Amino acid sequence: MTSLSALENIHKKGLFGEHESKEQKDLIKISEINNLLIVQVVQYKKSNVSLKDIKIDGLNLSSEALKVTSNKDTRILWTGPNNWLLVSEKKEILKNIKNDFKDSDFAVTDLSHSRAIIQLEGKNSIEVLKKGCPFNFNEIEKNICINSVFNGITITIDMIEDNSIKIRLFALRSFGESLYHSVTDACLEFGYKNI
Repeated sequence: MTSLSALENIHKKGLFGEHESKEQKDLIKISEINNLLIVQVVQYKKSNVSLKDIKIDGLNLSSEALKVTSNKDTRILWTGPNNWLLVSEKKEILKNIKNDFKDSDFAVTDLSHSRAIIQLEGKNSIEVLKKGCPFNFNEIEKNICINSVFNGITITIDMIEDNSIKIRLFALRSFGESLYHSVTDACLEFGYKNI
C-alpha cells in the first residue's frame, strides 16, 4: 500500500499571489513536509522517573514551557506539562523510544500519519500567521513552539529559524487541506512560491 501525503492533491508547485513585481528572495516559500517520525510522549502523573535521566537522540525532554530542544535530525517540542511531540527524520529511533520509555511511566503514541505539516519560509511568514492566529508573535523566537489556532483550526507552531524565518505548522491530517487553503489565502498579498 502506498501512503499519500495529506496535501497530495492540492499542493502544486509554482508562483502565486502578488509575485510579479517582487524578487524571488522576498516571496514566502511554502512546502509540505512529510516522511517524518512524529511521536507524542506523555509522562504519567504517578511516574517518578526523572527527566534528567532520559535522552532521545542525544536530547533531553525539556520541562520549560514552550521550549524546543533540537539537533540536526530531531526536534522535541514541549506541548504541555509532561507532554512532548518528537519530530525526527530518523524513523529508526521509534524502537529506542519504545524500549526506553516504560509503559508504567509513559504513553508513547506514533502520530506520523495523522498530521499535516506546512512549512513557511521568508520574512513575511510571521505576518501571515498574525492574520489567523491570536498569539503575540512579537515574542516568538527560534526553538519556541506554541499550540494555538489559525482561522479556527488547532495547530502547533514550531519556530525553526528566526533569522531567515522558518516555521512549521502541524495540524490534524483531516484539517490539512483547510489549513493549507487558509495559509495560502493569507499569503496572497505577499506573493508565495510553492516548492
